[in-house]
Amino acid sequence: MKAVIVEDESIASRRLAQLIGELAPEMEIVGQVTSVESGNAWFQNNDLPDLIFLDIQLNDGYGFDILDQLAEHPPVIFTTAYNEYAIRGFKYNGIDYLLKPIDKNDLRDALHKFRKNTSKVPEAENEKIAQLKQLFSKEYKKRFMVKVGNHFNTFDVEDIAYFKANDGLIFLKSHSGQEYPVEYSIDQLEDILDPVQFFRINRQFMVSVKAVQEIHTYFNSRLLIKLIPIESEQVIVSRERCSNFKRWLDL
Repeated sequence: MKAVIVEDESIASRRLAQLIGELAPEMEIVGQVTSVESGNAWFQNNDLPDLIFLDIQLNDGYGFDILDQLAEHPPVIFTTAYNEYAIRGFKYNGIDYLLKPIDKNDLRDALHKFRKNTSKVPEAENEKIAQLKQLFSKEYKKRFMVKVGNHFNTFDVEDIAYFKANDGLIFLKSHSGQEYPVEYSIDQLEDILDPVQFFRINRQFMVSVKAVQEIHTYFNSRLLIKLIPIESEQVIVSRERCSNFKRWLDL
């Protein structure tokens, strides 16, 4: 078995190669490339490997750009620093991925799936990859229009600290402390806002990374956070979202 690692972070690449050596000693790493340019050059001058570990976001483009240059390609295990909400489509599309920093157990599961299906690459894989490309090139909402008295104002997304649900309404809270109702649900906001900048911490709050000032441990394996502007009520990260929240902050 031969594999190629496409990863622009040298530490991440070395760690992945080390873990592969531990979990799949029969697999030889025949190439470690760091960019779209070097990746294209490698595949032009070498035989296709049995497996590609492909970082989605590279310094000079997307890992997809390498696949686009290949007439055919072997199975791909994607790696990404995006949080799980940003890549929720992966699981539905049936494509393996590893969330950085790479967890050994996740890699073990991905390799197990690869071994199980090594003799059959789904015909629909190109369609699935096209769906992933669309996911990562998605245009997220840039402005919100809100009613202020008898007229309307617009807020750039960069000026918004968080959204909160209160008495059946959703309110926008700006970094300057202004608060206005918006005609969106929290579910809708989760879909239209850039997941790198905003995270849904519970059923009531969708917060921007710039609004998170302090984080404290809280009972029942939850987190208590302090937002800026200050929120009068306690803001708690739900237990099932804590791991992803910490990963989101550590992008």
